[in-house]
Amino acid sequence: MEGEKMRYGILKDIKEGEYRVISTPSEVKSIVAAGHEVWAQADCGKMAGFSNEAYEKAGAKIVDTMEEIFAGCDMVAKVKEFTPKEYPLMRENQILLGCIHPAGHPEEVDALLKSKCIAFTAEDAHRFGSPNCEAAGKQGALFGLESMLTINGGKGKYVGGFAGAPRMNVLILGCGVVGRSALSVLHALGANCTVMDINVGILRSVLSEYKSQISTMYCNKETIASVLPQTDMVLNCVKWPKERKDFLIDKEMLKLMEPGSVLVDISNDDPGAIESSHETHHDNPRYVVNGVVHYCVSNIPGAVANTTSVAYAAEMLPMILSILNDGVGECCIKDGYYRRSLTVYKGYLTHEETSAIQGKPWIRPEEILGIGDRKLDPAPPATTTRSENYYKK
Repeated sequence: MEGEKMRYGILKDIKEGEYRVISTPSEVKSIVAAGHEVWAQADCGKMAGFSNEAYEKAGAKIVDTMEEIFAGCDMVAKVKEFTPKEYPLMRENQILLGCIHPAGHPEEVDALLKSKCIAFTAEDAHRFGSPNCEAAGKQGALFGLESMLTINGGKGKYVGGFAGAPRMNVLILGCGVVGRSALSVLHALGANCTVMDINVGILRSVLSEYKSQISTMYCNKETIASVLPQTDMVLNCVKWPKERKDFLIDKEMLKLMEPGSVLVDISNDDPGAIESSHETHHDNPRYVVNGVVHYCVSNIPGAVANTTSVAYAAEMLPMILSILNDGVGECCIKDGYYRRSLTVYKGYLTHEETSAIQGKPWIRPEEILGIGDRKLDPAPPATTTRSENYYKK
């Protein structure tokens, strides 16, 4: 495959409330300059601010349907998961890229395996964290403030307070890219912020970064319960291990908060760290449990589709070019983060977390690709979940 001209297809995302695009016209120019052909589905970037004409000017061919993209392209990419409408269109040996979230989507994984395609899950490919995480944290904080408004069912506190009235008390669970991004917005707007994490080194770092103007605590159920009575808004930014059956905040704990308080579940795992959380969409984003207003939209970055698309497409371009220019094997040799994101390969599951959660056998990417004897770029596992359920030889 190395050195061959490839045809790369950009799908229009069809998940409800999803307006981002995996490659903007800027990336199209780079891919075409590298000697490849690009097909873009009509209006794939329209809601993010990129017209069909802009794609054509960059060198892409505009095609009308996803059927044409799947039928005609060697590699097909989108932002979010592949949907049941797309399952029958996947082809053997075709390369697919998207935020597949395979561990939580067994039917999607079954379809990928059945098609004998080669699929990468983008969320595991980020060496420095995804721009989507930054977008989710920053915009999620703003949606939380919107949910706090009296007109949206909240108790009507202003984030930074007014003369004679105190500012909001905000609790942020998890201090990865999402949590730190939320913190940057809320602290700048004047909130009284407490951050919890299980990594004391991260807590020490963020405390120093904000010159001790925030509070930090170790994250567990007991410490959360101790501060909930004084907390106006909670933001969950914890990536919860999918095999866990317990919660950081259960429904009874919500009663510790004042009516009209807000809980924003940015992580939105299923199952996740918040018992009362379930996925919502932008057209009906909020609901109330035990007096607490919940905001649980699963694709918050889609609300700022232009900025997120620009940032995300730029970060994904090196991976896309590596696959197109070098082929799957060489791509996985050169970058361990890309290697660990390989999800299925020609009918074989290659994703460890999915194997553990779904009870399916798996094979390590370096084994199925036959690159174990090469000098591989190292990368840590994507999650703490382990599986010894290997295919029997």
